[in-house]
Amino acid sequence: MSRAASRSGSAAFVLHSHDWSESSLILELFTRDHGRVVAVAKGAKRPYSQLRPVLMPFQRLLVTFGARRSEDAEVWLLRQAEWAGGPAWPGGSALLPGFYLNELTMRLMVRHDPHPALFDAYGQTLQAMAEPTLLQAALRAFELHLLRQLGHLPDLASETVGGQRVQAGGLYEIHPELGVQSARWVGEPGAGPAMIPGHALLGMEAALNAAVGQDAPLTSPWDESGGARPSVIPTLMAACMPALGELKAITRSLIHYHLGSQPLRTRALMLELQQP
Repeated sequence: MSRAASRSGSAAFVLHSHDWSESSLILELFTRDHGRVVAVAKGAKRPYSQLRPVLMPFQRLLVTFGARRSEDAEVWLLRQAEWAGGPAWPGGSALLPGFYLNELTMRLMVRHDPHPALFDAYGQTLQAMAEPTLLQAALRAFELHLLRQLGHLPDLASETVGGQRVQAGGLYEIHPELGVQSARWVGEPGAGPAMIPGHALLGMEAALNAAVGQDAPLTSPWDESGGARPSVIPTLMAACMPALGELKAITRSLIHYHLGSQPLRTRALMLELQQP
């Protein structure tokens, strides 16, 4: 079978890596042009490899892939990777949530399904997470955007079953199967499903709609100053602020439903660390 031509450079982030041999790595990459890609980085563990200091999570890279033996090859060959600029991610208190972000993206996205707008949102989410006061809003914003991009989030401006428009003064529930519906819980407050104000749902839907049309190819997803191009994340973070507590329970329920029986390891680790 003839070899496909080498692929030109693509913006990418490393989501995960593990040993393939004594000198090489298997990488889970989130690329702007190709979506989630599994690639082998031969010789990346050697002391003097140019790839070794570059293939780190949370920094934007420019990667080049080698020719593939067939169009349906599952594992690609990483030929080159270099730091693509942009602000450094400080980590700190956001380090573990950052790994949660990577695991969530890796688990929900299928391979070779490009989502350029989601890639741009991921980069801007990392920047927002560097500020401790914005960490939770950034996580909720990305979770919503990820669910919407992958087709797992219903229209938040209308009730899913009846189609009635969400009222700003009403209270609503969001279920993985039933979607948005008027709150029906009549028991003790806090004992039933999370309920979210209608005005918050309307604000989040408006922010999500701002992402429409951002999948168009860009010369670079970063502006001349090295920062990410405008995306849905800042506006969506502001829309999430009034209902962060309720929203965390809602996104957790939606994500758990679509992940299936295997929980996220990073979420379990964060819960263990919170215990006295």
